[in-house]
Amino acid sequence: MDRDEAETILSEAGGAPEGEFPLLEAAIACAIHEDPARDPVLVREAAAIGVERLAERLKRESPEEAIAETIAGDLGMSGDLFTLEDPDNADVIAVATRKKGLAVTLGVFYLHAARKCGLTVQGVDFPGHFLLRIETEEGPLALDPFSEGRVVLPSELTRRALHAGLTPNVADRLDRLMAPVSDRAVLLRLQNIIFANASAHGDFARAERAALRRALLDPADHRPWLDVASAREGQGALAGALEALQRATALDGGAALAARAQRERVRLRLN
Repeated sequence: MDRDEAETILSEAGGAPEGEFPLLEAAIACAIHEDPARDPVLVREAAAIGVERLAERLKRESPEEAIAETIAGDLGMSGDLFTLEDPDNADVIAVATRKKGLAVTLGVFYLHAARKCGLTVQGVDFPGHFLLRIETEEGPLALDPFSEGRVVLPSELTRRALHAGLTPNVADRLDRLMAPVSDRAVLLRLQNIIFANASAHGDFARAERAALRRALLDPADHRPWLDVASAREGQGALAGALEALQRATALDGGAALAARAQRERVRLRLN
């Protein structure tokens, strides 16, 4: 798979209905788009083993125990505690090799196995730290893929929410803290992390690729094109930045004041 083929896969995923979003294949396409000189076979092998082991464990273990033991135990995947800023942590191919990653990257493996085995597991866009929500006979539970899939108790969720800056009346609302998000949103969050990290380190080429992947995965949203424009401007590609800003303006019906202002600034630089 080359970069163009990866973009085609991401475009197709962008047009998929929410219930049919191809999370694993889209995550692989994101990784190949970042670095085409790699083979995703290890990702597919790990995912297949995860499905097989989870199906076996569900015969004798609770869903929350089974999925944690499968991904963290059988596959050996957990959070990278020592080199959290390493770009490999946000890449499913690298994670399949290193067995370490960010919570949201690890979450892709949890979600894929859960889907294949009939479990109801969804991502939770928790402030500052991605979590998973699993439905059990006793009700929904929060799992932390970064911490080997352990259950996060309600009191801990509230403590984390307060630490992240949420107000007490929101931090006590478990229904809001554990509100599920779509698989598309999970992958978009991962690309946002990559974009922010790359931008902070002045790697505007990598930031552009991450923003472009967001644009392909969520084609109705104008905001990724603003980030594409910013990254291109950082590289001195002013004509490309202007094109991205025009896309942003067209997508939201011309109401993007920030896009128009940024477009005019770039146009002045071009002139």
